[in-house]
Amino acid sequence: MTSGVSPTSDVLLYFLAIIIPPLPVFFKRGLTAGESLESYFWINILLWILGWIPGIIHAWYIISRSEGVMR
Repeated sequence: MTSGVSPTSDVLLYFLAIIIPPLPVFFKRGLTAGESLESYFWINILLWILGWIPGIIHAWYIISRSEGVMR
């Protein structure tokens, strides 16, 4: 894990997460999380429906934990 400032694309994703939280999650993780049954995008949609702030917090968590380029 590297430490330091996020790339410019991540900074833009943080701002986008304030407006529409599911979009940055989709850009980072896609619709599914691979082989597991988890889907961070759909979890974020549910959190966003339940409350705007939980959706933002979850999106920021996904952005901060995701490494590499956007998919």
